Amino acid sequence: MGEILRNAVENKRKKLIKKLIAYNVYKKEDKHLFELSLTDLENEYRKFKSLSHPHSDIGSIKLTGPNSTKKLNQ
Repeated sequence: MGEILRNAVENKRKKLIKKLIAYNVYKKEDKHLFELSLTDLENEYRKFKSLSHPHSDIGSIKLTGPNSTKKLNQ
């Protein structure tokens, strides 16, 4: 049972590290992400998620094309 929990924690850490890298976060203070605990990674991810504008580059929908500015101004 302990190994299952350990694997689950490690998988969660890896996912959070990938998400933080998507926000161009590679370190917290003087520590690399892989050196942080799961709790520290979760806190960092929440911090950057809350600071990120919902229409930023990550996962956003952007209007493109010649009429895109017209649509926004109407």
